[in-house]
Amino acid sequence: MTCYKGWATYQRMLTEVVEPLSTDQLDLSPAPGKWTVGQTIQHIVANRVWWFQLWLGAGEPELASYLPWDPSGATDPPKISGADLVDGLAATWAMVERALAGWTPADLADTIPVPSTLSPEEQEIFGDASRGWIIWHVLEHEIHHGGEVSLVLGVNGLPGVYGEF
Repeated sequence: MTCYKGWATYQRMLTEVVEPLSTDQLDLSPAPGKWTVGQTIQHIVANRVWWFQLWLGAGEPELASYLPWDPSGATDPPKISGADLVDGLAATWAMVERALAGWTPADLADTIPVPSTLSPEEQEIFGDASRGWIIWHVLEHEIHHGGEVSLVLGVNGLPGVYGEF
């Protein structure tokens, strides 16, 4: 899947940004009441599992333990340490990498039915999707949130995914 080879580089760069951050730096946010840097990384980790495991059937069952990390809709989202965030990025990246290595370009056209475990509202919002769209969506989602992380870090004098601003 040569079209996704750059994703491994992005994963490395994202991990290198998160790894040295202190607890205070992980708690930085763009504005009061908005996700912190740590929560945004939690969301990336949980999102990988949600799409790759729940939708595409990839990864070991124990990766489901990352799903509760997602701060989406949580009134009191969990606070995850920097070391655990790095571990979560690594574990879920290994899942993504193995899945990508096992699919062929022809597999990208497969239609993936919306999981029956989703609520009726979620089923209506998402609907069936192609494997290729799901993979692209997870990648573009990470690029989007990595940009948010980079912006918050940059305005605080810290390097982002692509280095210094």
